[in-house]
Amino acid sequence: MPRTLQQMIWDDHVIDTYPDGTCLLAVDRQMIYEGTSFQAFEALKISKRPVRRPAATLATPDHMVPTHDRSPQAMRSGSRHLVEALDRNCRDHGIFHIPLEDRRQGIVHVVGPEQGFTLPGLVLVCADSHTSTHGAFGALAFGIGTTELEHVLATQTLTQRPSRSMRVTVDGPLAPGVFAKDLALAMIAEIGASGGNGHAIEFAGSAIDALSMEGRMTLCNMAVEAGSRSGLVAPDETTFAYLDGRPFAPVGTAWDQAVAYWRTLRTEDGATFDAEHRLDGTALGPQVTWGTSPEHTVGVDRAVPDPDDAPDAQTADAWRRALEYMDLRPGTAMADVAVDRVFIGTCTNGRLEDIRAAAAVVRGRRIAPGVHAMVTPGSGLVREAAEREGLDVVLRDAGFEWRLPGCSMCFGGAYDSVGDGQRCASTSNRNFENRQGRGARTHLMSPAMAAAAAVTGRITDVRELG
Repeated sequence: MPRTLQQMIWDDHVIDTYPDGTCLLAVDRQMIYEGTSFQAFEALKISKRPVRRPAATLATPDHMVPTHDRSPQAMRSGSRHLVEALDRNCRDHGIFHIPLEDRRQGIVHVVGPEQGFTLPGLVLVCADSHTSTHGAFGALAFGIGTTELEHVLATQTLTQRPSRSMRVTVDGPLAPGVFAKDLALAMIAEIGASGGNGHAIEFAGSAIDALSMEGRMTLCNMAVEAGSRSGLVAPDETTFAYLDGRPFAPVGTAWDQAVAYWRTLRTEDGATFDAEHRLDGTALGPQVTWGTSPEHTVGVDRAVPDPDDAPDAQTADAWRRALEYMDLRPGTAMADVAVDRVFIGTCTNGRLEDIRAAAAVVRGRRIAPGVHAMVTPGSGLVREAAEREGLDVVLRDAGFEWRLPGCSMCFGGAYDSVGDGQRCASTSNRNFENRQGRGARTHLMSPAMAAAAAVTGRITDVRELG
């Protein structure tokens, strides 16, 4: 029978299938960082197992690293212990490691693609849920647990059950001021934060074809926020142009052979999906979250919804709890919601394209009084590229902090967090209760929207700023 892209990649990697349908799956590559790899390496040490394929692993610290200062004095002892352990474990096992002081260091889901470590057709894993990002290249990429990471490092295999298939089709061009983040939030609002449970989501349609690789990575990154473990976009000329010349990409004849194979990685004619959804890209405006789940999304020109209008009692209760936590009243216009903090960065929106979009909004403007704003590039190479274009100067002149690479305020880590009761316009991927800090109130949006909030002091339709 005709197969979906996800099924094609899956079938190519099945080693064995057990009676209950569980498969032993070959894993091509894995990425590791300091936080979750420590336990996996300790378990390998106890069991006296080596890493089976060191060359299949890329490592870089990102979660527990300071973004304001890289001096030894700036790093807390717990963070330093994990970073040093990653360096030591990679050295002991012969794993390619981009250390903290390396100019290429950054968030693993930014570094992997820009190094060409992420390639179409691969099964790629990392002990982080937002591994779905790499599906933008036509890879089957998903997050795993620490015990699973130990298994992958020791065997280069993993036992998994295949996901059901879902296709989200978006046609029509996106209007100016509307970005991949808006598309992602609108999609989650449409199908729900659990709408993709048990599925791999393939994105298709003319609006998807028109996205840059950065935009596709943003979209696949957010697929997990709809409950899916994986998001995929079929590789095309945009994919090949991005990968050509990357350090880990094939070269010469191997490149030609790889591209010939990658061109075959498309859902076959006649393939059926377990679920289908469609969005009209032309009707989409800038989106913003009002509550404590990415599905709590409305257009920026809309108001906070009323729980009395919820489709069922359970949803109504969830809305009431979210509104209480967010300190918002039903009917409040989103454009009337003031912000205290602005955060631009993360594996969702910390790439050069995202920083360009933010800088375009703030150029010639200043952030509003009382607002603290910061930009954390996704990698050292992104930071260098932005500085070559003078984007850091534009942002600094506007009053933004220009930080070093790292996950930073995305999850309210040891160094960067939103204060209790403070409201943050954020380009991150989650707005859960306490996600960016105890009592933090997070509104997810695109980099351009976050920049607009910074200069106006409130949630603002970026299109109003021109």
